[in-house]
Formats: sequence, C-alpha cells, structure tokens
Amino acid sequence: MTECADVTNRASVDFAGSIKALAVSGIDSITGLRKSRLIVLTSIQPMPPSPPKQPWIPLVAWLATLLFSLPAMALAQAVTEYDIPTKSSLPFSVTPGPDGALWFTEAHGNKIGRITTKGAITEYPIPTPDSKPVWIVAGPDGALWFTENGGNKIGRITTDGTITEFPLPEPGDDPWDIVSGPGGALWFTEHGGRLKIGSITTDGTLAEYRVPLAPWDLGAGPDGAIWYTEWTSNKVARMTTAGEVTNQFTVPTPSSAPNVIITGPDQLLWFTEYSGDKIASMTTAGAITEYPVPTPSSQPGNITVGPDGALWFTEHAGNRIGRITLTGAITEYLVPTPASAPMVVEPGPDGALWFTEYYGNKIGRIATP
Repeated sequence: MTECADVTNRASVDFAGSIKALAVSGIDSITGLRKSRLIVLTSIQPMPPSPPKQPWIPLVAWLATLLFSLPAMALAQAVTEYDIPTKSSLPFSVTPGPDGALWFTEAHGNKIGRITTKGAITEYPIPTPDSKPVWIVAGPDGALWFTENGGNKIGRITTDGTITEFPLPEPGDDPWDIVSGPGGALWFTEHGGRLKIGSITTDGTLAEYRVPLAPWDLGAGPDGAIWYTEWTSNKVARMTTAGEVTNQFTVPTPSSAPNVIITGPDQLLWFTEYSGDKIASMTTAGAITEYPVPTPSSQPGNITVGPDGALWFTEHAGNRIGRITLTGAITEYLVPTPASAPMVVEPGPDGALWFTEYYGNKIGRIATP
C-alpha cells in the first residue's frame, strides 16, 4: 500500500464511504480516511488438527474435519489477479463493456483501463488532470460513461479510447455514482453538498434534480423509477424520472450507512449496509429484510447480479468477495492479496465475476461455483 500524498487532500468521505481499513498509519488523501484502523490477517487460514494416533473411528472424524475445512481453505484459490501497469492507480469501479472486455477507473492513475478476459490491460489517460474517475458504466450508445469526482465532469469513452468530457453546471458538484437508467439516459449522484441527482443523455444534455436529503449511490428500480441510498440519513429513497421524490424508507439497523443499491433477479431492490455489516433486500413498498455478513466489520460495498442468479458483493475491510442467494445464504471468498480492499465487483462476458482491488492495485477474477 502506498501513501498518496500527491493527491489533493480532501475532507470529504467519498469513495464508498470508503475504506476505513489499512495496516499502515496515515490518511488516504482521496478517501480522506485514516489508514491505521484495520489490520487484515484474513489470508491466514486455520489448519485442522493433526491426525490422531487412534483407531479408525477417530481417524474418520479427523478426515471429516479436514474435508469441512477444505472449502474455506480453497476459497482464495478461486481468484486470479492481474497487476495494473500504473503503480498506485487506486482502481475503483469496473464494468463489462460492449466489446467483450472489462473497463475500469483508476482514481489516482487518472486513467480509464481496459482488460480482456485473458488479462491484457490497456490504459487511456483522461484529459483533465487529477480528475479522480470513480464509477463507470456501459451506456446505451455503445460507449462507456464515468464520473470525474475531482474534475467535476461526466466522461464518455468509446471502445477505441476516445474521451469526451461534459462539465457540470456548478463547481464542486462532485459527481459520484453513475448508472444507465430509464429513458436511455445516464443517472448520477452528486456529493458536493447541494442535494442533487443528475441525468445526462447520450448527446450530452444535462439535467439536475433537487432531493430532500444527501444522495449516495443510485440504481434503476424494477418499477421504472430511480432508487437511491441516503448514507448519512440511513434511508433508501425513490425518485421518479421527473425528479419527484415519492418515498423515503428508514433502514431498520440504525446508522447502517446504506451504500450501493441494485435491482435483483427477483425484482426486489438489494443494497449493502456499509456500517451495518449486512446485505438487505427491499420491496418497492418499503419492506426490508436484512442478512448479516458472517465476517465482522467487513464493510460491504458494491453489489451486483451474478451470472449464476445470485447476488455478489465486495467486502472492503473483510478482504473478501461475498455471494448471497435470493434466500439469504451467504458464502465468502478470500482475496489472495492481503488488505487489497476489493471495491467493485461485476459480471464478465466469460461467466466469471471481475473486481477491483483498490489498494492491491489489481483487477481480480473469480469463477462462479
């Protein structure tokens, strides 16, 4: 892990609320959070006891212990990691592109990266210096769209690497999450403190909508509306495409810090609770069911629908990739690089899940069970 003193030191707690996790001291100047609050030792797996010098019955019991421990020991082996050429690039988000590759942002590297399913990486510099690209998503126009949290712009990159930037109307709007939403537009949250959600059409036409409480992340709901999380207010809200906020629902766990929200294959809304250490499902009427993550203080971040019909999520501090079925059964997979801070996970065109390692400076791949 590397100190990023050359990146503007901001007091905002952006970047997924983000990482309160590191085994070194100091302040991460992008996230604004102290690095000394977590020492991750999750790469050390317990071994079963030695076989007993006893008759065959105790030996069978020992073998059973060994077999039951093997899945946990093998979890890290399911992961392949690819080093990013730019050192200390702080890869944040990843998304499948229309060209059969994965595209990702480099928050400190100030680049957009492309990785093939064979692991070949190409990087494209962003014209605006120190733009801090964070979230990226495939748009309906065959290009990739991304937010520049530091550059205060929405960016667009074609699959041949051509970048176009669209400045936001007010300085310091700090765009954050971005999704492809209803009406063929891209929708994004703003963390600049002015309580706004924005949209941009593929021709660059911008619109902004005032909301009652500060938005964090957002997703397209099963009802054709925009749903977004209110991190500091501990709520999940619904907004129409006309900008009307119709509902705000309080998360049962106090101070849970609701984070990323998506629509699941069951047509329920699913979201992570960063501080609540839970995964939650929710009906459009506001009924919330919560599922605790087995690893304590794991800080669940991004969540996505996997090719296997389950939900997959990252554990920033837990250094794991999690999988949860629609009935709430959770399995966790250890990331080989210690304290890598897995940030965003998304399905790839090869039937696997791909994820960013924010401090590991790698792109990871994990096969489905």
